[in-house]
Amino acid sequence: MNPKLTHVYLMPGMAANPSIFEHIKLPEDKYKIHWLEWQIPDKTETLSAYAQRMCTFIEHNNVVLLGVSFGGILVQEMSKYVKLKKLFVVSSVKSHHELPKRLKLLKVTKAYKILPTQLVSNIDLLAKYAFGETIKKRVDLYKKYLSVNDKTYLDWAIKQVVCWDQEEAHPEAIYIHGDNDAIFPYSCEGNCIVVEGGTHIMVINKYKWFNENLPKLIES
Repeated sequence: MNPKLTHVYLMPGMAANPSIFEHIKLPEDKYKIHWLEWQIPDKTETLSAYAQRMCTFIEHNNVVLLGVSFGGILVQEMSKYVKLKKLFVVSSVKSHHELPKRLKLLKVTKAYKILPTQLVSNIDLLAKYAFGETIKKRVDLYKKYLSVNDKTYLDWAIKQVVCWDQEEAHPEAIYIHGDNDAIFPYSCEGNCIVVEGGTHIMVINKYKWFNENLPKLIES
């Protein structure tokens, strides 16, 4: 084992498997990438308890932790329980204030409790939940990346996003957001690196930006 390696843990977005990171490549003489996967939660599990459980999959010290979308919310919670070298939050939100109005309305009305998540075997609907768009011509792409279609998980995940109560941005997080993100359109303000033309799935289709910039950001 190379003691000089920095270990980089990557957490995918809601319903996505970690193959969304398949094109993220960092210099292998300096970094080793580890993929984290969603675990099926207990129905009543708090986000804090889930974050602590996910920290048990981090097997190294002083790691880099990066999360996308709902995974970005999760890694902000995980950072409370593990010492990090760097925390990256991609295509996500800094606080509940950046949630779009439709999600705030779900919280107020508690309508998140009756969303038809039992229909998520329909890949088009799952893409709508996870990526904010229907799949159109990209059905194979989304079948590949969206595989966490367990109803318990989706009910729980949607509730955690809608009811997240963080008031302010994490003081040590590096926020990276695309200026064309349809899921979280209000997250480019404040202390944030804005990727021009980046969408909610920019970790997939703008991976070259991450490959070029992540090493510099990790070491900055």
